[in-house]
Amino acid sequence: MPNSKPFSLLVVPDDEPPALAGTPLEPRARALAEQVQWHTTRPSNNHEIIARIAEADAIINIRSAVPFPREVLEACPNLKLLSVWGTGVDHVDLAAAEELGITVSNTPGYGAPYVSEHALALALAVSRQIVQNDRRIRQGGWAAGFIDELYGKTLGVVGTGAIGRRMAQLGQGIGMDVVAWTFNPTPERAQEYGVEFLDLDDLLRRSDVVSLHVALTPDSQGMIGRDQLALMKPTAILVNVARGAVVDEAALVEALQQHAIAGAGLDVFEVEPLPPGHPLTLLDNVVLAPHAGSMAYNGTMRGLEMSIENLEQYAAGSPVNVVARGSRT
Repeated sequence: MPNSKPFSLLVVPDDEPPALAGTPLEPRARALAEQVQWHTTRPSNNHEIIARIAEADAIINIRSAVPFPREVLEACPNLKLLSVWGTGVDHVDLAAAEELGITVSNTPGYGAPYVSEHALALALAVSRQIVQNDRRIRQGGWAAGFIDELYGKTLGVVGTGAIGRRMAQLGQGIGMDVVAWTFNPTPERAQEYGVEFLDLDDLLRRSDVVSLHVALTPDSQGMIGRDQLALMKPTAILVNVARGAVVDEAALVEALQQHAIAGAGLDVFEVEPLPPGHPLTLLDNVVLAPHAGSMAYNGTMRGLEMSIENLEQYAAGSPVNVVARGSRT
């Protein structure tokens, strides 16, 4: 007797801390498969990932910290669709997926209002010394001097996808001059976004806040290194809500320790979760967040809904948000 549901086995291998489990969307996901395996602890290595997903024909991937290299994908002979919650797919070997016939989808654009708002909050927290002053008050102290303002300063937006474009609007909304860098600048895009495109070195020299919004690719990995940090003003702030590996973390720590730049607001790191005792945790000119930029409730629900819609559309024969097109049926 044929299955009455489009998938035989749906696996959610990494819903920790729970984002989809326990929400109104969970029954909708479960309705797509004859069997569902839902894990609310993260696998600690590739062997454990394979043990969870080897028989799956559909996967919803919640956490980008859980990778899908060739080794893992090759161990999944039935896998038709890997639906990634999130825009970034740097943790998935897309070439291997296509070669193996596996379709990969993502959820583009859903987080733009929320991640950009988070980036602005980090910039404000650093410039206004929110965290440091909170600590001083709790310890019986009071203000320790001047704080900085963003009004009238220059915001440099690196990457002008949906999040970067929204960040530019927010910067303009609080009275900042906005310049931008992208891999593919055109006069038409500059006019549409209301920004001036610069080369990266010029942007770094001019900006009082540099906010990173690029996808992690071979071209963007390590694009902000020691040489680039040296171009920034000693009063400048670096904000990273993209991916940790876009920045040379050791070089950033050195720049912050030496006060070569004023501070940083970081939502992403080379290793996540950030290890205890990491040098960044010992600095008072950094505001740290646990990769939470897209975790606003409304944005989370919409992104998760899109990850389910990707499965529904695939089952209906009209795949959407495809970043790797497979051939398995």
